[in-house]
Amino acid sequence: MKFQKLFVVVVTFFTLTLFSQSDKVYRAEKDKIHNLIHTKLKVGFNFQEKELNGEEWVTLKPHFYETDKVTLDAKAMVIHKVTMNNQPLDYNYDEYELIIDLPRKYKRNEEFTLYIKYTARPEKVKQKGSAAITSAKGLYFINPTGLDKNKPIQVWTQGETEASSCWFPTIDAPNQKTSQEIYITVPQKYVTLSNGKLEKQTINTDGTRTDYWNFTQKHAPYLFFMGVGEYEIIKDKYNNIPVDYYVEKEYAPYAKDIFGNTPEMLAFFSKITGIEYPWNKYAQIVGRDYVSGAMENTTAVIHGERAYQTPGQLIDENVQENTIAHEAFHHWFGDLVTAESWSNLTVNESFANYSEYLWLEHKYGKDEADAHMFEDVEGYKQGQNYDKHLVRFYYNDKEDMFDAVSYNKGGAILHMLRNYLGDEAFYAGLNTYLTDNKYGTGEAHQLRLAFEKVSGKDLNWFFNQWYFNNGHPKLSISYDYNKLRKTVTVNIIQSQINEFKFPFAIDVFEGSKRTRHTVFVEGRDASFTFPFTKQPDLIQVNADGVLLCDITENKVLSDYIHQLKYAENYVHKREALLEIAKHQDDKNAFNAVADAMDDDFYKIRILALENINLINKYSKKSVIDKIMRIANNDSKTLVQAAAIETLGKLTDPALKPVFEKGLESKSYSVLGKSLVGMYYIDKQLAIQKSKTLPLEVKKIVATPLTRIYLEENDDEELSFIASNVMAGMFLSPNKKIQSLYKEAFDKIGKSNNTEAIKNLSDDIVAKGIQYKQYNFDKVGINLLRQMVQMQKTSNPSNKENNLKAIQIAMAKLLE
Repeated sequence: MKFQKLFVVVVTFFTLTLFSQSDKVYRAEKDKIHNLIHTKLKVGFNFQEKELNGEEWVTLKPHFYETDKVTLDAKAMVIHKVTMNNQPLDYNYDEYELIIDLPRKYKRNEEFTLYIKYTARPEKVKQKGSAAITSAKGLYFINPTGLDKNKPIQVWTQGETEASSCWFPTIDAPNQKTSQEIYITVPQKYVTLSNGKLEKQTINTDGTRTDYWNFTQKHAPYLFFMGVGEYEIIKDKYNNIPVDYYVEKEYAPYAKDIFGNTPEMLAFFSKITGIEYPWNKYAQIVGRDYVSGAMENTTAVIHGERAYQTPGQLIDENVQENTIAHEAFHHWFGDLVTAESWSNLTVNESFANYSEYLWLEHKYGKDEADAHMFEDVEGYKQGQNYDKHLVRFYYNDKEDMFDAVSYNKGGAILHMLRNYLGDEAFYAGLNTYLTDNKYGTGEAHQLRLAFEKVSGKDLNWFFNQWYFNNGHPKLSISYDYNKLRKTVTVNIIQSQINEFKFPFAIDVFEGSKRTRHTVFVEGRDASFTFPFTKQPDLIQVNADGVLLCDITENKVLSDYIHQLKYAENYVHKREALLEIAKHQDDKNAFNAVADAMDDDFYKIRILALENINLINKYSKKSVIDKIMRIANNDSKTLVQAAAIETLGKLTDPALKPVFEKGLESKSYSVLGKSLVGMYYIDKQLAIQKSKTLPLEVKKIVATPLTRIYLEENDDEELSFIASNVMAGMFLSPNKKIQSLYKEAFDKIGKSNNTEAIKNLSDDIVAKGIQYKQYNFDKVGINLLRQMVQMQKTSNPSNKENNLKAIQIAMAKLLE
């Protein structure tokens, strides 16, 4: 699973608690009393009541010991009948577990099939869901009665972690594997998607159609999937395997632009694992109001609406591409071999996370991959994650495992392991692990044994410190130069509680000449001495950027200038650029930042443009001319946009032609930045352009438009701004954007605009429900109460209608 990131903003009227303290209950793998063998379902939907009417034939056998009872997970259902061979069976049901009395004791080699007729009631389910999931109700009806004319009717399922048992009785544990058949009956206008192959479609006399989906291989119950809706199916293929994209009609022309790299991903992942894609199809569907980023249901991946993009966005970047790779790699790590328990989630999610790096490196180069790894590592470091083990047998709730340790840190750890073993041994180890455990389960120990078997190296030390312990090295670095002997000694002191050992790359720079030394650090205090021909200009530690660590060292401005010019790793260039940018009153520093605008890697160019100080004595016309050329001609539209934003800060009428050209760009990022730049030199033209934009474009460039409309005090546009406030305040990592939308919230809260009040209130309700896991329902109540106070204080003429809209929203959140 890939999560949509939520950036927490603490404002004056609320505080969020994202992490609870782990308790001391040992979280074991679920005991195998019975094994699932096969699951056959026939389902239909009651859209009005948001219910599923189902029949199930589930085949099981005792795992080892003979038994005369079966316990199935079945949440919030109505059980109508349980039989075996047409004979009714006694059972007990408490709305969580269905305990069935068998007619006799069955031995471990005896299979039996139970028939269960039931009604699933997902709205009655009461259980916590994975990060950002409202509640794990398993089955989601979207606009089921069609009242919202701006939203299609859809049904989709979400099984991870243990929510498939909200729509069919099963043993809902990742260490179970079953084949499946599903007969889905829907109105004929709808398309269906499930795991495996669509074998047959039958038109029924009542205007419905029954689709028969057959999945003959084994996978875990949480990977079962159903999707229903009015979709266009865009067909693609990998070798002879169907690769299909299920999208709403509006996005059909762009489906291959969004998902079109999928066949190449499947080919690449097949190559590096040495295991050809092991399933009979690969389909991807986009679900409205989906509760996360995406989910790796076997052969039937679901994505959230963020996947929907138009050419004006895709020309800048495909923001879903990493997620597409992530879910594809899960079809090896997670689907083919599944974590035997949530404690071992790392063997699913750490690999899916690292696949993003592997794909970016393969497709776009090492700089792109390293930049992505840096962002992931920062996400781990900035959270409350330091004390958590990667493999955790003690946690408060299984959903707590879905965090920046299992994902981000786990991916970084695999990167270190790959670096230590070398590519050939690393990929051979992946093949051994997958081959030995295919269609079964795995844990970290099996992973270690696979790598040891291939490489011949003992890896207990690596797994003990990175998988079964917490934290990361915190290093203090100092240097001793001996000019007589022409040597430099690098001193490394570890200050964290747990002592680590690790390979460590150190570069010695003599001018542009770089000499790489790879050492192995053991102990809290280590020193390594290297020769030099002339006094080094720079010593770069963790030179390959592989080690997950914090480093403290004393560097001066000249060190950083040399580092920016000659270091190869993105992280070191980035670090140097940001440090140099603090000292642009120094001519050499300013020139270094200006030179970085020509860097080969576009993210360094963007960073230089964002940090160049054009208001100083060294800001020559030549530098501004360079930025103008970048704004007009850079190969990356995101760099063009950054250049336009930088030029906009000058508020120079002479730059009007740059902004005029940007207003005609196909890139929405360039268009948005050009609108703001133009606004400060020709307000009338910028506002006129903004008013002519189609609504779908306005939504995409909402942030620059919000900035303009707020400065203009354009109350007519408040209703448009209102629908973007919550996303801007809570989903953006940019503090300036968060502040902008907080200002918008305050303005709308005090306004006389009833439509804006209603739009904002509705959005608060939607986000409050969607992010209930983060207590956003409580946050929403606080926000609505804040709006009530604002209305009472400002006392607008429409106060009565405004308060009514707020009260209706509050009632929905309090339900």
